[in-house]
Amino acid sequence: MPNRLASSTSPYLLQHADNPVDWRPWSAEAFAEARRRDVPVLLSVGYAACHWCHVMAHESFEDPAVAAVVNRGFVAVKVDREERPDVDAVYMAATQAMTGQGGWPMTCFLTPDGEPFQCGTYYPPQPAHGLPSFRQLLDAVSAAWAQDGERVRAAAARVAAELAEQAATDPEPLAVGEQSLDDAVEVLAAEYDQVNGGFGGAPKFPPSMVLEFLLRHHERTGSAESARLVSGTAEAMVRGGLYDRLAGGFARYSVDEAWVVPHFEKMLYDNALLLRAYAHLARRTGTPLPREVTDATAGFLLRDLRTPEGGLASALDADTDGVEGLTYVWTPDQLRAVLGEDDGTWAAELLCVTDSGTFEDGASTLQLPRDPDDPDRWERVRAALLTARDERPQPARDDKVVTAWNALAVVALAEAGAALDRPDWVGAASEITDLLLGLHRVDGRLRRSSRGGVVGTAEGVLEDHALLVEALLALHQATGDPERLAVALELLDDTCERFAAPGRPDVYLDTAEEVADGDGELPHRPRELTDNASPCGTSALVGALVAASVLAGEERAAAYRGAAERALRAIGTLVPRAPRFLGHWLSAAEALVDGPVQVAVAVEGDGTPDELGSGDRSSPGVALLERARRDAPGGAVVVAGEPDAPGIPLLAGRGTVAGEPAAYVCRGPVCDVPVTTPEDLAELLRN
Repeated sequence: MPNRLASSTSPYLLQHADNPVDWRPWSAEAFAEARRRDVPVLLSVGYAACHWCHVMAHESFEDPAVAAVVNRGFVAVKVDREERPDVDAVYMAATQAMTGQGGWPMTCFLTPDGEPFQCGTYYPPQPAHGLPSFRQLLDAVSAAWAQDGERVRAAAARVAAELAEQAATDPEPLAVGEQSLDDAVEVLAAEYDQVNGGFGGAPKFPPSMVLEFLLRHHERTGSAESARLVSGTAEAMVRGGLYDRLAGGFARYSVDEAWVVPHFEKMLYDNALLLRAYAHLARRTGTPLPREVTDATAGFLLRDLRTPEGGLASALDADTDGVEGLTYVWTPDQLRAVLGEDDGTWAAELLCVTDSGTFEDGASTLQLPRDPDDPDRWERVRAALLTARDERPQPARDDKVVTAWNALAVVALAEAGAALDRPDWVGAASEITDLLLGLHRVDGRLRRSSRGGVVGTAEGVLEDHALLVEALLALHQATGDPERLAVALELLDDTCERFAAPGRPDVYLDTAEEVADGDGELPHRPRELTDNASPCGTSALVGALVAASVLAGEERAAAYRGAAERALRAIGTLVPRAPRFLGHWLSAAEALVDGPVQVAVAVEGDGTPDELGSGDRSSPGVALLERARRDAPGGAVVVAGEPDAPGIPLLAGRGTVAGEPAAYVCRGPVCDVPVTTPEDLAELLRN
């Protein structure tokens, strides 16, 4: 009989809807039931594409005997960490504090007031590797609660108080300026893997936001070191097994330091951030490889993750039929069976597919350490292998539409489409945004996710709000639509107000106060200061404030810029210690230090920017706009339209010159004389 998860919009929760465990979603009702029965809460946190979450579910949560113990002694709460990142953040901090490590599935035991007293991750069905069995753990917790409940409650209260105190502790504020950014590059260079590219050792994650920062630093300073770190890492990731050679898109991370064997799940947030970085590299260098990766990654997003409602799904699973990587790996015999003897042998050598294998059971991931000597042959082989792979069993898709991650994709598609002459990408970004604004806003409040056109109940957290603002600002620049700007600024003002910490106006928390108080027993409102797989909420807000400070016009510029600068001070002391975990922060700081650069292209009679972008390439207005979009540094803002166009403050008072379209370039409050030729515009942008 289905448990209480059956009506959820979370694919992860639905995976557990038929468990014999009487799971409940995170809610005030769940904790009220724990108080009524005077039993602990068993909190289990995971996500749909999590391999070990599937393992523990099969071993323990599907076992009727284990379920009977859980149902008798606990109120069981299941949480999708992607749907409730605030819940995940609070209890992951507790897990790390208690065990020194974290991960998913996360298994926590809480008092009926939500205070944690026992935390861990995966527990096996039988004692192993120094871990008790899950059944032993349940029995021990039940015994402690029954025999010494007051001591357990007191200990949990102390843990909760310490975690709340840590969350409320602000680092010593320090401004982030040019020297800080230079220092960050120096630290990154010292941590760079000179052999394999990337930073650190195994497991190795794609450093998408760090690449964006380094690109911006190179554009501002001319730093050859920044350029080297970007180009080396970008090529190494694509040459190894992390990148899907057949269909585009990147896996979550590499289990080895050489990018050979990926953890095969494909996440929307990774691919959105990498699309932005590779598109930036493609327009900056004009070289074929990053452009190829940009095209293929955008194709993956819009082909494999698009939902019928027009959004983008969250992920493709790492497993196929319970076997990790089954869809993606090959043996030499399999290549020859699809391609024939000659092409199969050629492909095996080209793609590093060996008899001994680079993965499991003699199979290999596909790598491409060098460009094919026969591109036409390679394209024929690639198409044939993809067709054959499509006939294999496919990984499951987590098709919930998460606001923040879709917003990241909107930014990437809008910027890449505008810079690389792909209006179809800009159109897709606009459609995704319409879905977020039309479905995910309920009674004026933003929700975290939807599935199948049904919006979930979880309120949006800070990253959802801030990244949607960034998406709207990027789309405004790509299309010239003033309504996108108006909605962005309205949402930005509301976000700054609702997420500010009480009594600390320059500090922003990851949940709004009314959300934290309304649906459960979170011990405190979480605040993440470092970027992880995606931007943290505050760094996303700083990025939005920086762009808004020049797009919103003079009346609001100082307020937005000041808020961004004050918020940035929170990570000033972290910059020389942990720049790998501050990529989005540092990208925003680069834009601030650089001005941000503003380019306003004034034209008469040529229409909106998207129409300019698809117009006659010989038109002076089109030529100016194309050069601006291609040559303006990352973090710059570029707008185009008729002089004094309503709702576009950067065009106010800026007209054509002698009847010719003109480009106005400013850095902060300092502006150059307007120019009318692409060559002169390029010269201004280089200086």
